[in-house]
Amino acid sequence: MRHNPHHASEDPGVVRALVHEHPWTTIVSNGPGGLVASHYPVLLDDTEELVALTHVGRPDETVHGFDGRRESLLVFQGRHGYVSPSWYAPGSSRAPTWNFTAVHAHGVPEVLDDRENLAVLTRLVAHFEQHVDEPMYLDQDWGARAAQGTVGLRIPISRFTAKVKLSQDKDEQSVQNVIDELRTDGPYSHPGLADDMERARGRDV
Repeated sequence: MRHNPHHASEDPGVVRALVHEHPWTTIVSNGPGGLVASHYPVLLDDTEELVALTHVGRPDETVHGFDGRRESLLVFQGRHGYVSPSWYAPGSSRAPTWNFTAVHAHGVPEVLDDRENLAVLTRLVAHFEQHVDEPMYLDQDWGARAAQGTVGLRIPISRFTAKVKLSQDKDEQSVQNVIDELRTDGPYSHPGLADDMERARGRDV
């Protein structure tokens, strides 16, 4: 991502928050056949270090060429939306833009054994099922059979680039105007993005 000091963050907490709220990632690798991208859910391990836990469906592990040496890129994207310059205070920038939060995380995937893979799948199911009215957790016997079609991954994140571009470089009136417009019923309505902007300037929502 293009570097901009107004929007860059080196805080691991930004990564944790984004993965928690938006746990769907794009895994990009330079595989044996060239660049390849796949899309899977991800959770972070319960450690102080940033470690991603996920899985891929076979034969994605071959397509990506996971060999314990080759680095992959995990792309996480939060809420995003268009910002019209017509929303800014008079005298402000007239350039249209896009507000967003994104993280690029780099690491070498480690292939898990069958037991570890089942544990990750069980945790993924439990994480997402907790939000439904009648959760159905992964039966271990059935899960062990289903897991044979997947490959579990543990990816220690060695470095990351985080960008939180939420109008931090704009004057206070323009920021408020953008938030107000995002909360309307117009064509670019996005209350969730407005919430992100509120948090970015240190307010509770």
